[in-house]
Amino acid sequence: MVRFENVGLRYGLGPEVLRDLSFSIEPHSFQFLTGPSGAGKTSLLKLLFLSLRATRGSVSVFDRDTADLTKDELSVLRRRIGIVFQDFRLLDHLTTYENVALPLRVLGKDEATYRSEVVDLLDWVGLGDRIDAYPPILSGGEKQRAAIARAVIVRPEMLLADEPTGNVDPPLARRLLRLFVELNRTGTAVLVATHDLSLLDQVEARHLILDDGHLSIVDPETAEDGQW
Repeated sequence: MVRFENVGLRYGLGPEVLRDLSFSIEPHSFQFLTGPSGAGKTSLLKLLFLSLRATRGSVSVFDRDTADLTKDELSVLRRRIGIVFQDFRLLDHLTTYENVALPLRVLGKDEATYRSEVVDLLDWVGLGDRIDAYPPILSGGEKQRAAIARAVIVRPEMLLADEPTGNVDPPLARRLLRLFVELNRTGTAVLVATHDLSLLDQVEARHLILDDGHLSIVDPETAEDGQW
């Protein structure tokens, strides 16, 4: 699904923020992306979402080398990827329901075919009583849950989540993690970037660990005792 080979990234003339990254993400897989602040996690997510191009190396997504793709071709690939941003990116003039349903509207689907699904998902993430609320009156945790619901409503082939539990309490964080696990079981590859190390013990998944722009990988099949 994704293959990086000797990838490096720099902004402008500055030093490389990611260096010599080589890894792959397989279909239907689940992984956590961890590392200290400033390690390059958000930059890596932007490369995976195709909103940035690598400075060097090879990035392949859905069997397409992204180096020479046009903006339109990148946009088509991006529609197969769901993403939860740290800053939510909800539209203030749309209700919670309308924000979550927006990807389906963009795809041209008739509301009669998806309304119950959107309502059920909002109930599941604890926003059943906030369907008609607008983002400016939602709490940070409520915005986070709405952003997650919007990202998963189209059942993307790959889901990228940037600190998806950063604004919710521990019980809800575990519930949201279960949502990602269930989505993964239906076939979506999932990558969760998080500082919350307690989440890592709840799912047996590969760990992609960034530190100062370099990547190391701990795989559950090869991890030594005590690493999980």
